[in-house]
Amino acid sequence: MDVRGPPLSGNSEAVLQIRIHLPALTERFALRCNRRPPPLHRAHLLLGAVLSAWHPARVQQPSALSTDPVVVATRLWLEKAVIGLDLCPFAKAVHIRGQIRYVVSEARTDDALLDDLRAELHALHVADPTLVDTTLLVHPHVLQDFANYNAFLDLADDALADAGLIGEIQVASFHPRYQFAGTGPDDIGNFTNRSPYPTLHLLREASIGRAVRSGPDAASIYEANIATMEKLGHEGWAKLGLTPSS
Repeated sequence: MDVRGPPLSGNSEAVLQIRIHLPALTERFALRCNRRPPPLHRAHLLLGAVLSAWHPARVQQPSALSTDPVVVATRLWLEKAVIGLDLCPFAKAVHIRGQIRYVVSEARTDDALLDDLRAELHALHVADPTLVDTTLLVHPHVLQDFANYNAFLDLADDALADAGLIGEIQVASFHPRYQFAGTGPDDIGNFTNRSPYPTLHLLREASIGRAVRSGPDAASIYEANIATMEKLGHEGWAKLGLTPSS
């Protein structure tokens, strides 16, 4: 794996692209807005959220955000859906403070993505939380099938355990074809967790806990999100223009 880019600094929004040389939970409902589905679990909420970013040999200051199309599409989704629709009331503040890290993986295999995930778990663990609160690991080239993505989440849990980070970091899930249990593929409620690209969201449990204690009840967030999506409908979602161009 070739990782290039400067260390994270206080106010810089860097974009780090990870290139792979091929081949190379306990339920915490009250602490999450977004929860991964044990195959297609219904009781998930959305915690959208936050992060900074990287790209090989390219650093961009806050006034010049990344032009990487994957990062652009992910930021647009965060701003127009997660924050714009208030799907996660905790996301806006961290986004505004710039405590967000976007990492675009070039992985083409599950194993390569797992290597990236392990690296990012460590990076988040050692990072100053006032600079990097959370990480979006976006992987546009692998796990496009939601069933395969959902199965990979067990490996993500194993990686957390192997790193000794259970209780410190959680991995939440977003996918273009996200589907909760007991719903049809086109159920509008699924769109609360539908991102432009398959994404693993790495969250600090301490940050989630603080946000939940100072914010609304998690169950009420879920109910409000469903009401929002039903009011918006498929036509309203389409008008947000969040589907990335191929």
